[in-house]
Amino acid sequence: MRPMIRAVLLLIVIGGLVAAALIYWVARTGLSARVPPSAVEERLALAMRRLATPTAVRSRPNPIAPSAAVIDEAVEHFADHCASCHANDGSGSTQLGRNVYPPAPDMREARTQDLSDGELFAIIENGIRLTAMPAWGTGTPEGERASWGLVHFIRQLPTLTPEVIARMEQLNPKSPAQFREEEETRRFLAGEDPAPAPAVSTPTSHQGRHD
Repeated sequence: MRPMIRAVLLLIVIGGLVAAALIYWVARTGLSARVPPSAVEERLALAMRRLATPTAVRSRPNPIAPSAAVIDEAVEHFADHCASCHANDGSGSTQLGRNVYPPAPDMREARTQDLSDGELFAIIENGIRLTAMPAWGTGTPEGERASWGLVHFIRQLPTLTPEVIARMEQLNPKSPAQFREEEETRRFLAGEDPAPAPAVSTPTSHQGRHD
């Protein structure tokens, strides 16, 4: 009985030391998203990501054939929904992707490419808690089909051609300023007059006293 008590006490002491070290680390470094994740955090996150995917889903093969139509739809979906964080080429090299915590991964590398199709599908459908990865699943067969199509596209990221990336750039969401810049460029190349500047309302001055 005494060895059991010693073991329990030892676990309590170790747990207390770990908690104290964590509190000290947070107090020293804060919770800024600018700090790169530590090696321990990365290992824990990768382990939890794997454990969070049920074995039955992890081993599921992709039920959608990688036809040209499926890939084409996935390219449009990725460019419109995913590229703001992951970049068109999957590198994660965007302002948003670099500054979330943890940063968006480079999906061309082994950490992503070595995942099974089922794991990629589960991440797309269900998201990952405590990260910037949202759950894109809609709970419909059409939504699942789109997610499986994205899995096929993710497999192509390491060999993506400049032509595909250029097409995706045309499909990326654009801000009003980008729309105006593109319209000005189009008008210039077409020899048209510049678009009129939007009217700016100025406050009118009132003369005399108002009682």
